[in-house]
Amino acid sequence: MELVTPGIGLLFWMLIMFSAVLFILGKFAWKPILQILKERETTIEEALNSAKKAKEEMTKLQEDNRKIITEAKLERDVIIKEAREIKDKMIAEAKKQAATEAEKLVAAARESIQNEKAAALNEIKTTVVTLSVEIAEKILKTELEKTGKHEELVDNMLKTIHLN
Repeated sequence: MELVTPGIGLLFWMLIMFSAVLFILGKFAWKPILQILKERETTIEEALNSAKKAKEEMTKLQEDNRKIITEAKLERDVIIKEAREIKDKMIAEAKKQAATEAEKLVAAARESIQNEKAAALNEIKTTVVTLSVEIAEKILKTELEKTGKHEELVDNMLKTIHLN
């Protein structure tokens, strides 16, 4: 049983050695170890706080990005809508201008046709008058060449003219 139970001397020396080690550790090593542990704890807390701040900033940046993207999409839609309206307006103006030009061309063509028609009618009238005068002249020459007819013509003319 002596092997299982320690002797008093052994316990005494163990207690003295433990006390000496505890004293040396308390005097020289305990404060630096506690200080290093405290510094490590502080660094870990700072790292956790930094990570938390970074996460919050990342969330904020993501939210800002979503807002910017939404605003950009809205602005894009507005620009596209304005471009379509401008396109439609330009097309409408071009159609209106083309219609106006077409009306002017049609009016000018009608006027030109009327002028040409009037000129043709005047030319026909002039030709008819010229031909009529020539025919009348020939008829009169033929009739007047006959003797006595020109005296009858003069008498008829004198009878038909009424003097005041």
